[in-house]
Amino acid sequence: MTEIHHDRPLDGWRVLVPRGGPWGDGVAASLRSQGAVPVVAPLINFAPTTDQAALDRALENLADGAYDWLTVTSATTVDVMFAHRAVVPRTTRIAAVGETTAAALQAVGYEVALVPEDDNSAEGMAEQIIALEGIASRKILALRSEIAKPVLSRLLKKAGHDVDSVVAYRTVGVPVTDRIMRDVQNGRINAILITSGSVAQQVREQFPDIPEKTLLAAIGPRTAKDALKAGLPITVVADRQTVDALIDAVSHFTLPHAADELAP
Repeated sequence: MTEIHHDRPLDGWRVLVPRGGPWGDGVAASLRSQGAVPVVAPLINFAPTTDQAALDRALENLADGAYDWLTVTSATTVDVMFAHRAVVPRTTRIAAVGETTAAALQAVGYEVALVPEDDNSAEGMAEQIIALEGIASRKILALRSEIAKPVLSRLLKKAGHDVDSVVAYRTVGVPVTDRIMRDVQNGRINAILITSGSVAQQVREQFPDIPEKTLLAAIGPRTAKDALKAGLPITVVADRQTVDALIDAVSHFTLPHAADELAP
């Protein structure tokens, strides 16, 4: 195994970043600082909700200070908020499901009041808000994807909170260019970052023939589980749900030239 230089452990790596926007730019910058060449290829995007009027109403009420809490369960919801120039007043606290979502919120200027400490899931977030609020009943806006099960809203309502559960977007796949498709198939992309279940689905569908030596890195146990369900053989799972932990997990591997060199 070749020696890894710890200041730039990813020298020579070409890493596929599966989301664009401010989040993708931040990840690309982190990869460059470690010596890697980021290949930003957004695999998912949001399409408008089928009930735009309900979203517009919710965002107006949000701007008017109608809510005590706003819950955000994906980085894509942040893209939608940013696209709608959503105003979150200081009186409304924002809860983000995990550090990826929190980082996406902060990247576009929103302040995050709560990220679940242990369980980065809708359940984990609901439990923490419920514990924090005690017996007080709060008005909460839950922005979600069309495919998300309304677990969060159900738990919060059960605890006595007044919840508006509003679909913010539909997730759609974005076809990659032929060049990126070829680069993945012939192994020129050394690692693919898997940052959500939707991304895993697209990687599976768009790249049916990923070489064995290509490293597939999942951003946390939940995403790894979704990826395995989608049929992706994950190589490494970040121990925390952060981009830094994900890049760090990849940097423990030697640049793969052949399958037998893929030892951590």
